[in-house]
Amino acid sequence: MTVSDSRPSRAYAPGAPSAPGVVEIDHLWSMFRVAGRENIIHQDLNLHIERGELVSLVGGSGSGKTVMLRTILGLEVPARGTVNVLGRPAAQLSDAGAAGRVGMLFQHGALFSAFSVLDNIAFPLRELKQLPESLIRDAALVKLQMVGLDAIHANKMPSDLSGGMIKRVALARALIMDPPLLLLDEPTAGLDPDSADAFCALIRSLHRELGLTVVMVTHDLDTLYELSTRVAVLADKHVIVHGAPKDVIAYPHPFIHDFFLGERGQRAMELLREYPFAV
Repeated sequence: MTVSDSRPSRAYAPGAPSAPGVVEIDHLWSMFRVAGRENIIHQDLNLHIERGELVSLVGGSGSGKTVMLRTILGLEVPARGTVNVLGRPAAQLSDAGAAGRVGMLFQHGALFSAFSVLDNIAFPLRELKQLPESLIRDAALVKLQMVGLDAIHANKMPSDLSGGMIKRVALARALIMDPPLLLLDEPTAGLDPDSADAFCALIRSLHRELGLTVVMVTHDLDTLYELSTRVAVLADKHVIVHGAPKDVIAYPHPFIHDFFLGERGQRAMELLREYPFAV
């Protein structure tokens, strides 16, 4: 596979620190072969995420947001460039020694339909085959309560849960190994407004209390403004801007104007006055 040379991509990031980050993506090229032709998703893309940040990835359809999450997880191999997560190449996250360093909350929960709530949460620990069953059960119950669900729900099946409860159980499973990095794919998708607000409050609380670094893909502006300490915008195969929401909104680009400053965006911007940490 050949890749043509390109000038380095440098995302505009006001006050960006130079210290090593939790996620370090340098000169990333992502591409797929479709009908015999190479389809370039990311081209010489750079993104550094520091410890303790809650970064939202936004971009239009086909901009590579999901590919980015999969690359951070080590599920996609870059065509060129480096992706380091917590000090090691992302491709090594599947190694036994790295198990549990990254938690992942999938858009629709991705619970095992044949497993109870408790068994879903406990699954990653059981796969390690290193802990006694009594300890695994206790850890799963602690995480269940951590996400705001009582132990009486432990033996329920996913089919018995509401959408909001499914998200919480999936979040408990993502946290069962106490990962320092948490990835969220559209965390409030499919939830009614009240459930979405409650889930955002839970994520915000866990982010603060556990000292998590969070990378979130979302198209929901309410969620973005309520949670994000920084926003990274994917467009033109690059991260074109990475900074606090107020700085991102001010960056001149057609996607940013349409996404943030349209009628829907103007309504959502009211949240900036409620959550000053996001500005």
